[in-house]
Amino acid sequence: MGDSPDDRVAGDDIARLVEQAKELQDAAAALISRTSREEDELRQRVASLDSHIQSLRNSKHDDKLDEELIKARYILSEGDAAAFLPSKSHGSFLKMFLGPINVRATRKDVQLKVKDEYNNFRV
Repeated sequence: MGDSPDDRVAGDDIARLVEQAKELQDAAAALISRTSREEDELRQRVASLDSHIQSLRNSKHDDKLDEELIKARYILSEGDAAAFLPSKSHGSFLKMFLGPINVRATRKDVQLKVKDEYNNFRV
């Protein structure tokens, strides 16, 4: 049984598809690696900034400066960067009821959606 021209064309197409799949796999692995590194760097920067804010809040400052520190802490803890902060300890009932999971929505739009769904559920 010889190779027909159709079999050779199909074989070439399959080889090309396999090569494209390998290239996509390599690109995806590189993206995941780069994203992971960037996330670690962001996590370190957020933790450093948070500890610096806390140390400045513990020292004596003018009320205006203290308000600015509170504002900076609020932006850090309630914004998108909050996803990179260590999770807060939740109440014992919540921990017992839900188990050891992170119950914090990481993005503000998700937080608002969950809040809206909860309020609709209550009504």
